[in-house]
Amino acid sequence: MEPKDYSEFLDLLRGEARGFLGGGECMVARAPGRIDVLGGVGDYSGAVVLEGTLAEAALAAVRLRNDGLIRLWSYGAECDGLAPRFQVCIDRFYSSSGLIGYEQAMALLAASPDTRWAGYVAGAFFVLLAEGEMARLPGGADVFIRSSVPMGAGVSSSAAIEVATMTAAAAAYGLRLDGLRLAWLCQRVENRVVGAPCGIMDQVTSALGRENELLALLCQPHEVLGTHRLPPGYQVLGIDSHVKHSVGGSRYTKARVGAFMGLAILMRETGQDFGGYLCNITPAEYRARYRALLPAKMRGADFIARYGSTPDTATTVDPDTIYSVRPCAEHAIYENARVRRFIQLLERANSTGDERAMEAAGKLMYAAHWSYGHKIALGARETDLLVSLARQAPPGDGGARILGAKITGGGSGGAVAILAKGDVSQQVASICASYRNAVGVDPHVFTGSSPGACAFGTRTVPL
Repeated sequence: MEPKDYSEFLDLLRGEARGFLGGGECMVARAPGRIDVLGGVGDYSGAVVLEGTLAEAALAAVRLRNDGLIRLWSYGAECDGLAPRFQVCIDRFYSSSGLIGYEQAMALLAASPDTRWAGYVAGAFFVLLAEGEMARLPGGADVFIRSSVPMGAGVSSSAAIEVATMTAAAAAYGLRLDGLRLAWLCQRVENRVVGAPCGIMDQVTSALGRENELLALLCQPHEVLGTHRLPPGYQVLGIDSHVKHSVGGSRYTKARVGAFMGLAILMRETGQDFGGYLCNITPAEYRARYRALLPAKMRGADFIARYGSTPDTATTVDPDTIYSVRPCAEHAIYENARVRRFIQLLERANSTGDERAMEAAGKLMYAAHWSYGHKIALGARETDLLVSLARQAPPGDGGARILGAKITGGGSGGAVAILAKGDVSQQVASICASYRNAVGVDPHVFTGSSPGACAFGTRTVPL
């Protein structure tokens, strides 16, 4: 059975979007948002992350044209205060010396706040050229986008748009991209065209996630370890705080730079490379050998004078910023251990029915949430409130109860992920009512799941 939003999208293509797309046929792809169960900002440090797909998704229709124009329409973007239309000529991807660089592409496609969203979409076409998937685009394209993944909710609205667009564009041009290559190209769109220093977990989950399963990804750089089902009777859901989150925000960038500063210091002081990732250090090794080598805080200028730069290609150290080096490194190392333990507990619960294993898994989520706020300063008052309300929620009928909760993704707002046993709809309704009374907004609840872009595939749709 096709997802409901796909049939609604077809109605739009043959209705309001018919004049924009013209006749002929288009390629349609669908990519869901994701909910970060555990792992979060450990991805750029080489952690294992555990992610689920949402029912909410972005859909993209790509119709080729022969005049060299790339025309975009993000349906409903005006509701978020954005300009819904954008167009660019492919010729502007080139200068007299050939294909322009990523900095010029960013200025061309993502400079204006009103149309910055276009960088996520048109950026897919540029990245196909910049990364050698195509020598030259044989023509332009019309791209029609509709997304139900809320912006700034920490559930990867940007990755959903990137993956849907890249999947549809690749199909329209006759390219064959495997899921990991597709995700990597989409990460390049976000890192290099839009300028947001995200890891790759969002794009991989949106591309390769499976309905009602949690994807375990080792971010070194992107190895899918497998998928895991929750035991019968358990579920993961999300509550949106309506505090806008952005991986391009200063707090996320500061936390990422701090972690990479920690890696650079340890590499220099020990002569080891740790495989290029902090998360190849276990908590026991860290406590015994490495913790004392890291400063609690360090000014960027002092780091640059002593160590030069970090291994990170997506960020730079700001000389005037004071970074929490040790806490940022510790969060990555301990978060990786929490994810691996969570997976072990999940496997135990599935094989033995041990409810205590799921209770312990929930406690790991609470620990991760604490670390977000106290280690890397990516918490928010509103998400703290949601987690506190979840933790205080009483058991319901039939033993239904909330076992764990944590802020998701890049933090600083966004959504909270909740691990629950049984039907916790009454508890969730009470949490939302208390939150509404305290904050003045009605939080959105994410329930359900849907297939990733690769599982959904593409559809050729006559117009």
